[in-house]
Amino acid sequence: KEAMDMDIKPKPLQPHWYERYIQPCVAELLGSTLFIFIGCLSVVEDAEGTGRLQPALAHGLALGLTIAILGDI
Repeated sequence: KEAMDMDIKPKPLQPHWYERYIQPCVAELLGSTLFIFIGCLSVVEDAEGTGRLQPALAHGLALGLTIAILGDI
């Protein structure tokens, strides 16, 4: 009796078309926009003595933030 119950596997539910097609595209658009916006803002106000460090750190933090927020999509 138990062996018969184990043979029956429920069919996995298919994700909705929005979750499959639209949501990843919106997440990619939002992530790219956030990454580019923060990166460009870090270069606009270039303080003396920061050189290439400030834009590099800003891009790295923006990328980490984007991955943390939108990574599961």
